[in-house]
Formats: sequence, C-alpha cells, structure tokens
Amino acid sequence: MAASALFILDLKGKPLISRSYKGDVGLGDIENFLGVLQQREEEGTLTPVLPCGHLHFLWIKHANLYLVATTKKNGNASLVFSFLYKVVEVFCEYFKELEEESVRDNFVIVYELLDELMDFGFPQTTDSKILQEYITQEGKRLEAGGGRVPSTVTNAVSWRSEGICHKKNEVFIDVVEAVNLLVSASGSVVLSEVLGTIRLKVFLSGMPELRLGLNDRVLFELTGRGTNKSVELEDVKFHQCVRLSRFDSDRTISFIPPDGDFELMSYRLHTQVKPLIWIESIIEKFSHSRVEILVKAKGQFKKQSVANGVEISVPVPGDADSPKFKTTAGSARYLPERSALLWSIKTFPGGKEHLLRARFGLPSVRAEEEEGRPPIAVRFEIPYFTVSGLQVRYMKIIEKSGYQALPWVRYITQSGDYQIRTS
Repeated sequence: MAASALFILDLKGKPLISRSYKGDVGLGDIENFLGVLQQREEEGTLTPVLPCGHLHFLWIKHANLYLVATTKKNGNASLVFSFLYKVVEVFCEYFKELEEESVRDNFVIVYELLDELMDFGFPQTTDSKILQEYITQEGKRLEAGGGRVPSTVTNAVSWRSEGICHKKNEVFIDVVEAVNLLVSASGSVVLSEVLGTIRLKVFLSGMPELRLGLNDRVLFELTGRGTNKSVELEDVKFHQCVRLSRFDSDRTISFIPPDGDFELMSYRLHTQVKPLIWIESIIEKFSHSRVEILVKAKGQFKKQSVANGVEISVPVPGDADSPKFKTTAGSARYLPERSALLWSIKTFPGGKEHLLRARFGLPSVRAEEEEGRPPIAVRFEIPYFTVSGLQVRYMKIIEKSGYQALPWVRYITQSGDYQIRTS
C-alpha cells in the first residue's frame, strides 16, 4: 500500500483538498501534522517524513502548496514520494500551473483525478495522456461508448491506447548527452560526468513491440565480443514501458512505447571527460584605472564536428565601464546586471582556436577581489556527436500487421554545468 490519505494544503496549513482512501485519517490528523511540522521547523530538524502517532506523514512543497500523504509504519516511502511528484505532473498537465488558485478553481476535476490516480491506497492510472481520454479539461466524463472505461485502464499496457493509426509509421530517436565539467585554475579537471537521455517520438500504428540495441559494455561481455567501442552505463533509469526483467537477463531494451514524445531512459557516466572547449584567460589590472582581459578558446573535439551557439561568460569587476572588445570570431557584449562579459560564437569547428581581447575602465577604487572570483561558464551544443561514444546499433519494430517503419537517430552533445575557474 502506498498511502491511506492525501491532502493538499496552502502555506498557512489550511486544507484545500482532502481525500481518504482507507477512511481512517481525518482533519484532526492534519492538525497534528501541522503541529509537528512547525515544531521541527523551529528546531531546525525538519525532514520529508514526519512520524505522528500511528501515522507517518510524507510531504513535498510545490509553489504555494503542501502535498501531504499519510501511510502506515510499513509504507513504502519511495513509492509515496514518487506518487506525489506524479500527482504534481498530472495536475500541471491539466492546469498548466499547480498553485492554490488553480486548485480552488478546479475542485471537481481535482477530485476526479484523485479518484483515478489512486484506489484503496494503491496507485492506479498515473499517465496524463491516458487520463485525458476520459477526464476532459472541463471535468466532465466523455459519454461516447456508453461510459465504458477505456481499455488502457484495465489493460497491462496502461500507457498506450488500442487502435492508434498513423499514415506514416516512423520513430525518431534523440540521444542527448549533457557534459558537467569543473576545471581548476591550474588546469586540472576537478569534476566531470555525462548525463544522458534517450528520447523517442513515436508515430506507429497498432500495438508494436520495439527492441533497442546499444553498444552496452555489459551486453558485449555477455556475448563475448570486444569492448573497445562499448560504453558502460551507470545509474540507468527506464520509462515504465520497458520490460525490466528482460533487460536484467540479457540487456535487451524491449518495450511497447507510448504514442508521441517520451523519455525512454536516462543514464550517467562518471568517466574522465576531456574538456570539449578549452578556455584560458589572463586578467590584468592597471592601478585601479582599467582592466584588460585576454580569453583564448579552443575546440578540443573532432575536426569534422561543429559546436553551435557557443556562449562564454567571463566575470568582470562589478564597477567596470567603457567596454571595448576585439574578437577573431563571433561578437562580445557587456552584461552589467550580471557583471559579466558574454562572448557569442555562432559556429565553432573542432580544432579551431579563437581569441577575445577586452578592455574596461575602473572608475572607483575597490579592494582586490582575487579570491572567490566567479568561474568562466561555457554553453554549447554539438550535433551528430556523443562524448561517451554511445551508439544505437539497431531498432527492431515488430507489429502483427507486418508494416515497415523507419527509425531516425540523432546525436547531440551539449553543455551542462560547464565551468572553468580562474582563481
């Protein structure tokens, strides 16, 4: 069992919505929860799970609301929190923004959704696309089909409706990797990781089964193949459509996909990443009258690849003025509200090197701020390239009608939290 009751409160603790799934939780219990919440907050010992009597209260805060679930002592806390965040996601799909006003304006549909999201304390249909088939935006149930419950609610494949038909059957696969990097002032890499996602946009008729093959190192080792071009995936998280037992046994990613756009999986790589765009900077101050900055940027990725939308943000003194710039590529502008110089380069080919020279006046006399200077931040996107080397080896599409479908694959590497310290 996940939860015995669910409450939505405003920030003052006034209940807006209360839904008991077992009939043994009331508003008196919420008053006890608020008392414990305030006491823990004053003591500085506030936690997301608050025990109170025979109940445990698990809560999250979203905008100006508290979402609170109650459970018995043997409740599955991770399941409850997962459910609460799913409730937020579904409500945002319906109301665009989940806040006190949107809840007050949509009491009827909120209660309808809560009745479908959970039954007798067990999560049921939590996919907003499926819920929208029979709970409309106006909060009225569709009359078509004599009030018959959609098959997706009782079917094992609750994320996909039957009878879907497309004129052209296609699957678009996006492999997107974000590089988080922190480089010290001495030039050594302090932190590096790759956060990857595989997103699909599915336009397939019927109820197809898809099988996705990657150059997964564990799979290559199981089949006795070489591991030179394989990738070891860590912290893998799948969409609910993936058959986890099949993946655990033979590393096959097999699934019946939802219709449309969704995230199939995410992963993390803690490998040492070579900086894709290397930055060197020299900052010179002259008797508190001016500061000159020299920035050198070099693309350290394959020459046939091109980084698009490169932005290099260089911190400058807060009292700087009279900016003058000279660049070998792109353009530069001063952002006084951010105390930063922004160097923008539309296209940056691999192996190329570009320079920026900037000069600022310093009208006031301020103490030296060598310590704690903000790092240089870099943004970019490199299409047709993955820093980890992950590849989609195949995509098999199996459907009983036997139609042919085309899979399209696109690779993108982009910057995540990418910073180079200067001091």
